[in-house]
Amino acid sequence: MRFDRLADWLAWQETLHPSKIDLGLERLRRVLARLQWQPPTCPVITIGGTNGKGSSVALTSSILAQAGYRVGTFSSPHLRRYNERIHVATREVSDASLIAAFERIDMARESDTLTFFEFNALAALLVFETACLDAIVLEVGMGGRLDAVNVVDADVALVTSVALDHCDWLGADVATIAREKAGIFRAGQPAIFGSRELPLSIVESAQQLGSDLRCLGRDFDWHIDDAGTWDWRGRQTSYRGLPRPALAGDVQFDNAAAVLGVLECLAARLPLERTAIERGLRSVRLPGRFQIVPVAAATANAMTSATTIATANAPANATTSAAAGPAEWILDVAHNPEAARMLAAQLAARPCAGRTIAVCGILADKDIEGIAAQLRAHVDAWIVTGLGGARSLAPQVLADRLRRAGIAEVSCVSQVAAACQAAEAIARPSDRIVVFGSFLTVGPALEFLEARTRSCL
Repeated sequence: MRFDRLADWLAWQETLHPSKIDLGLERLRRVLARLQWQPPTCPVITIGGTNGKGSSVALTSSILAQAGYRVGTFSSPHLRRYNERIHVATREVSDASLIAAFERIDMARESDTLTFFEFNALAALLVFETACLDAIVLEVGMGGRLDAVNVVDADVALVTSVALDHCDWLGADVATIAREKAGIFRAGQPAIFGSRELPLSIVESAQQLGSDLRCLGRDFDWHIDDAGTWDWRGRQTSYRGLPRPALAGDVQFDNAAAVLGVLECLAARLPLERTAIERGLRSVRLPGRFQIVPVAAATANAMTSATTIATANAPANATTSAAAGPAEWILDVAHNPEAARMLAAQLAARPCAGRTIAVCGILADKDIEGIAAQLRAHVDAWIVTGLGGARSLAPQVLADRLRRAGIAEVSCVSQVAAACQAAEAIARPSDRIVVFGSFLTVGPALEFLEARTRSCL
């Protein structure tokens, strides 16, 4: 065995391939052939899109799990632990299972080098191969057509939304990016589109393949009723009075509606009772998506355990003002202009009695000016921080770009934890601290808050 520890495997994988991102499927197909891997016999749901992928994966898995199905879930990136990326029956994969999968992949790759993400996707497929699953849910890492998960044929493919992001790899316009994302569609199989803004290239891609394209607003839709619950209609099924998804923001209705569209397509293979849908909507959890963490003063015990911080989500109908008192923390992985627009709308719907202080870390390949334009009017003070990795941006460079984008009050701190401390130091009662910009920002912020909670116990 090359390594005994998961951390050593991951560090080595970061250096193996000459490029951090190298889209394509040929390397994976060769390795899978040497492994004599067989495609899954259970339904496979592949979920791509610019924003909303993680929420849709969580909603899909939650509903299926509540129906009693054994689900394998692959998502990325992780917030704190690599093991978060692979779940079997709602449980994170163990270090031992990952190491065993990595060893098999390493032996089978021969002269092929693999990227970090390719190792990750292959490991998920090997873990799922022996897990006796009823369904598999795969989240696309980047794009779709050439993403590693697309080595598996989807029984139903969902594209949640399309906006400008990863333009260096996917294309400079929405039409080109949409065509790349539609690469997860399969001939004759259902293809779901979860946004009301439908690019023509999505339609053209589905038509060329003969995919059964189902779109939000045409083939399925939702609306909130007078009781505060919501109704959904699909092609064959409809539900009235569903509970709101337990993830914050009205965009989650779009995500949940698209997920129900996916599950309607699989009704013959994965039948669902309404009660499972209701329980799945109520119980879904996904850290880092407008996650509200109320943190009391240092001598108070604001939460009962560190686990509460890692899994708490904002109330689904959190649209009222934050209560006066110690600073509130909001964590969101918004890292492109469209996600920043949604974050701005959620902040506006939850007005703050004091100031809004941002802790912001953004990767170098992101549209920093576009993100700033969406949030400029909603943030009073900005603290920018550096992130690790090849795509990181020095805090001073990020600060200069924000200033050029019209943001006056910007300070620099080298690391996320220190930036959180700096925000806490200037926060007054009734202020709020919003941490956003990247998974690499929100993950360390969660760890900072977890340590803070432990110190209060």
